[in-house]
Amino acid sequence: PETTFPLIIYFLDQDWNRTWYTDNPDFTQCFQNTVLVWLPCLYLWICAPIYLMYLRSHDRGYICMSHINKARTAVGLLLWIICWSDVFFSFWERSHSSSVPAPVHLVSPTLLGFTMLLATFLIQYERMKGVQSSGVMLIYWLLALLCATVTFRSKIFQALDQPSTVCVWRYTTFYIYYALLLASLLLSCLTDQPPLFSEAIKDSVRILLICTPLVSTRMMVTGYRRPLEEKDLWSLNSEDRSHTVVPQLVCHWNTECQKQKMLYSPKKAMHSEGKEGRAVEESEILIVKAQKTKESSLFWALCRTFGPYFFISCLYKIIQDVLMFVGLLIRFVNNSSAPYWHGYFYAALLFICTCVQSLILQKYFHVCFVSGMRLRTAIIGAVYRKALVISSAARRTSTVGEMVNLMSVDAQRFMDLITYINMIWSAPLQVVLALYFLWQNLGPSVLAGVAVMVLMVPINAVIAMKTKTYQVAQMKSKDNRIKLMNEMLNGIKVLKLYAWELAFKDKVSKIRESELRVLKKTAYLGAMSSFTWICAPFLVALSTFTVYVLIDEKNVLDAQKAFVSLALFNILRFPLNMLPMVISSMVQASVSLKRLRVFLSHEELQEDVFILLLCLLLCLLNVCIPEGSLVAVVGHVGSGKSSLLSALLGEMDKLEGTVAVKGSVAYVPQQAWIQNATLKDNIMFGQERRQTWYQRVVEACALQPDLEILPAGDDTEIGEKGVNLSGGQKQRVSLARAVYCDRAVYLLDDPLSAVDAHVGKHIFEQVVGPQGLLKNKTRVLVTHGLSYLPQTDLILVMVEGEITEMGSYQHLMATEGAFAEFQRTYAAVDHNNDDGKISSPVGSSVSKLCQKNEEDKVLGEKAKQPEVGKLTEPDKASTGLVKLSVFGSYLKAIGVILSCISLLLFLTQNLVSLFSNYWLSLWTDDPVVNGTQPNRLMRLGVYGALGLSQGVSVFGYSLSTSIGGILASRCLHQSMLYDVLRSPMSFFERTPSGNLVNRFAKEMDTIDTVIPSIIKMFMGSMFNVMGSCIIILIATPLVAIIIPVLGLLYFFVQRFYVASSRQLKRLESVSRSPIYTHFNETLLGTSVIRAFGEQERFIRESDQCVDHNQKAYYPSIVANRWLAVRLEFVGNCIVSFAALFAVIARESLSPGIMGLSISYALQLTSSLTWLVRMSSEVETNIVAVERVKEYSDTEKEAEWTHEPSSLPTGWPTEGCIEIRGLGLRYRHDLDLAIRNITIKIHQGEKVGIVGRTGAGKSSLTLALFRIIEASEGQIFIDGVDIAQLGLHELRSRITIIPQDPVLFSGSLRMNLDPFESFSDEEVWRSLEYSHLKSFVSGLPNKLSHECSEGGENLSVGQRQLLCLARALLRKTKILVLDEATAAVDMETDNLIQSTIRSQFEDCTVLTIAHRLNTIMDYTRVLVLDKGEMAEFDSPSNLLAQRGAFYKMAKDAGLV
Repeated sequence: PETTFPLIIYFLDQDWNRTWYTDNPDFTQCFQNTVLVWLPCLYLWICAPIYLMYLRSHDRGYICMSHINKARTAVGLLLWIICWSDVFFSFWERSHSSSVPAPVHLVSPTLLGFTMLLATFLIQYERMKGVQSSGVMLIYWLLALLCATVTFRSKIFQALDQPSTVCVWRYTTFYIYYALLLASLLLSCLTDQPPLFSEAIKDSVRILLICTPLVSTRMMVTGYRRPLEEKDLWSLNSEDRSHTVVPQLVCHWNTECQKQKMLYSPKKAMHSEGKEGRAVEESEILIVKAQKTKESSLFWALCRTFGPYFFISCLYKIIQDVLMFVGLLIRFVNNSSAPYWHGYFYAALLFICTCVQSLILQKYFHVCFVSGMRLRTAIIGAVYRKALVISSAARRTSTVGEMVNLMSVDAQRFMDLITYINMIWSAPLQVVLALYFLWQNLGPSVLAGVAVMVLMVPINAVIAMKTKTYQVAQMKSKDNRIKLMNEMLNGIKVLKLYAWELAFKDKVSKIRESELRVLKKTAYLGAMSSFTWICAPFLVALSTFTVYVLIDEKNVLDAQKAFVSLALFNILRFPLNMLPMVISSMVQASVSLKRLRVFLSHEELQEDVFILLLCLLLCLLNVCIPEGSLVAVVGHVGSGKSSLLSALLGEMDKLEGTVAVKGSVAYVPQQAWIQNATLKDNIMFGQERRQTWYQRVVEACALQPDLEILPAGDDTEIGEKGVNLSGGQKQRVSLARAVYCDRAVYLLDDPLSAVDAHVGKHIFEQVVGPQGLLKNKTRVLVTHGLSYLPQTDLILVMVEGEITEMGSYQHLMATEGAFAEFQRTYAAVDHNNDDGKISSPVGSSVSKLCQKNEEDKVLGEKAKQPEVGKLTEPDKASTGLVKLSVFGSYLKAIGVILSCISLLLFLTQNLVSLFSNYWLSLWTDDPVVNGTQPNRLMRLGVYGALGLSQGVSVFGYSLSTSIGGILASRCLHQSMLYDVLRSPMSFFERTPSGNLVNRFAKEMDTIDTVIPSIIKMFMGSMFNVMGSCIIILIATPLVAIIIPVLGLLYFFVQRFYVASSRQLKRLESVSRSPIYTHFNETLLGTSVIRAFGEQERFIRESDQCVDHNQKAYYPSIVANRWLAVRLEFVGNCIVSFAALFAVIARESLSPGIMGLSISYALQLTSSLTWLVRMSSEVETNIVAVERVKEYSDTEKEAEWTHEPSSLPTGWPTEGCIEIRGLGLRYRHDLDLAIRNITIKIHQGEKVGIVGRTGAGKSSLTLALFRIIEASEGQIFIDGVDIAQLGLHELRSRITIIPQDPVLFSGSLRMNLDPFESFSDEEVWRSLEYSHLKSFVSGLPNKLSHECSEGGENLSVGQRQLLCLARALLRKTKILVLDEATAAVDMETDNLIQSTIRSQFEDCTVLTIAHRLNTIMDYTRVLVLDKGEMAEFDSPSNLLAQRGAFYKMAKDAGLV
């Protein structure tokens, strides 16, 4: 009858005496038949509609009927039958029995029956929608089983105590029902087969994945058995991939930027249509630019992109915080008269509570880490996309170093912050809750503790502000350092040729020192910060206890009060310790956010930008180039020829006027940009393969002979920036790429400068000229080659950025202007008899066809073995344990004494801390006399003194570890820098620059900041664990049985986890390098990528690199959660055991000791978990040291100097060179590049070296400088075998003007004389001789003029002249010119040649020449062919012999 009342009455009517105040608790029958039955039903009916809608919209495919599915359905139907049988039994009972059964016996089974039908329907619907395992159903079965378990126990007791009341039918059906529920639960834990026609996303038991990441266990086992490899990693979820994440951020950021524009230009919208509105709009934007103050908010864009997903983590965090205090309340329920089962009940409740808390915490962390990962992906993607569209003016303000740091360091800062950011509100919440419970416990004395905390805040705020300023300074130094390293790696060949390594090593070290000075200041602040925060909980405890004891004599500090308070103070310790960390993390992230916002706000190229300050003005150009014509642009060095092409490409900042280019564009830059890919990929540049066209292009660009030389034909890998190609080959590949792409307009920036005369002619005829492949296209050709001009349709003559003359060749010659005069002076070609025809190059087309069949065979053979053509070595991950030697080298770098001091201080701090707590337990056990404790003042004094000494030792060890870390990182950076600079040229050809930049940027950052703090935490937690174990053993010796077992378990889990975690970290490090390599390459070739319109493809490639990197990072997140779940579970067991032992031994233990034991047991779990985590972190992060040390074992060059020097002073005095049987190879697995060359060059001779591209001309000079060591034979200079000298001794005494003019960012003076060993007069004189004096004196800063990265603000010709000035400064007895005048016009070339003749009159000069007219008056000429000497004699004799040299001269029109 009571059933008819509403449910609420039930709860009130519950018989507490039956349920709680009894030794054998139970629920009433009524409660069991209603609430416990209805609860799971209610859950399923509420969830079903939402779940069905979700399944309709998320169809994953169709799963065929499997055994699991059949079983689930069968069990569901059986359950339904059981329920209905109960309903029918009730009806039967009504008609046959005198007593009417309660309505509940009808209502509950009916409801249950319908629910079972719904469950069975859901099982089938899930199958049709491709759900392999369902969380909703799992929770339902679990809930139903838990509710039924209570009834199950109750029924058994009822059958035992009151057998007369048992209804056999209902008992039987209930037991069957219970068994079936158990079966359903087990079945729902299993995963069904994957659906058909779906991307098989392993959704392995989503809900169980939350609890125990089953999937990851499989990977962990694999990782433990053998080192993990690439193939073991899972593919990323699509929502974590770049193509999903980056566009969201970019879109939100663009919206932000649009908003700002709308804000500051309200009238703009009205004027956007119509021509007449245009002028107004432009002037208006100018005004807008001036008044614009507020920046677009990147923070808001990030929030809108990642906020919603991240918000879930906040919910998890709130639940977790509340549960933590619930757990705490359970621990200290203190009632000695309660029945025993209460103790066990609380222990069980504590266990459940802590387990749920652990799971929720892990879920929270998982969400945080995934958010962090997505954030990093988005930032890298956004920076990359921005770098492709940034204007040239903005490029000058943002260096490569800065962009690399934005991608590596800054993106990482955001990732680190995301994990902790919730502490900003969670920490105060925990503090408030803890204080509330403390107030309950100790009353108003807590206010003293609060006061101490409030005092701490401003101190730490000041520290945080200072840290921020240091942070900015450190990032600035880091940018400069990476930028300089980047330049050094790009120009490493020049550093080696000039023996400048030491000057640049000092420059880097200087920047590094300033960086470390800032780090040291940060370390002092850090030590202060840890001192205040570690002392905070102690000071709070001390002040609270002091006030509590002194306010009133009757206040007695007993165990209950002291240890509940201590536990609460320990809870306080975590938020208080975390806050400074979060604050400093936020400070770092805000610095990064600002840097990122500034970068993303830079001007872009697309729009017409009005910038009034411009370095380079192209004044008033009015040109219309007809379709399909060939236009030549000529003029002196620095007259603005390349700038004209840049303007056509839209790369320049435009002041006024318009540029319109009709049709698609292909561009060949003056300095060829070559990708690190195979030769074939370089030419095809992302287009599809068209075999016949490809073959024609290769032949027209004269690349066929080169393909024969290369080890794997066109499958040979080309190193970064084309390191293994000669200058001419690079230029021809660059041209072939443009021709292959088949565009309407061709902009060719002096593509013929770097090739020999006869090859140049061949290319002009086959490609550019009126009969070439491009004859129907529009071609703009910048050139210094006068012989090609008669065949052009239009010639533009440029002087200082203006077009002075314009017209066809005949027209210009007839007008008798400056051009005609120039032409008469320099053209050696007799145009009358040449008639504008060009004789066929060396191998005429007929003979080419005959060779073709043989060549095809050769190519076929070569292509079969592409591994011969591999050049670069990708970063390799080492495997297995981190070697002890790595730890050793780190400790050695810190210094033995400092390491010992740190250890001692750690030990002291922990001993003092233990003793102070033990002292407290003694105090609480003091006898109470007349309601007070007599010697409380003595107890208080000692307690305070112990706390103070603890603080001092904390300060000491914090400082010593930080300083040690700085010493170590200085030492490691210096040795790595030295090792890299000592490496031979072949090392840089093989190693992508990204690998090196990764070491100097990311790995050094880890060593600078991460490792010292991790070591600090590791040591702290290790001593904590040891201390806790000691105390627990003293207090409850029973625990001694468990501790060793648990210790072993922890150790095993740690080894198991570290094996995978360490390898994942290595894989992640290794896959990071390609991101930077690809980025560097892109930055060097932005103009080409934009001209060809290939941005999308490069963005795709970059995204692939990032995803590949995150693929290794994601499993490490999961592995971390895997570890945490297991450790926390073990920890929860410890706490429960401690509680159980306390319940069992509650009669025999002193309350003080027992409180101490439990509070340490509570700490032990978190300390142990933290210890395992930190020991893993130490091993994972020490990988950075391992990777930095890697380069100490690579091969090195010969010694730089020999002590003492055996050289006579002023050597070489004469400059005689003798080469005997010289042979050299580039790699030990390749053939000789040069064979048996024997020549003698006398003092003061001028020798020209000529030959086809790739004949070994440059290799000969490399042998002279020992960039490549000779494989056989010797070279003598003035009778000294150069192989016996130190490299710097040799290289500093002979001079080269290299083929690629390389400049470094810095002043002009630094570029000419980095060691500052010459006076200003000498520098000016060298500039005068190299015809740059007028240019340099016209600059505002003269010699202090800043060159941008790679000297981009000077033209290539001017850079070449600067290299000449370097040579004039050094003025050694031997000078080597490696195609040094390729990029300058005829007139400047003549001036240079005359300078060389006058200034180097008594020196030996070796010239590699393409323009034969420059070497016709040389003493002798060396002709090389395929690495062997073909001819060696004076030019006149060679012409008379009519051999190879004669043919070349004839091609150049010199005979």
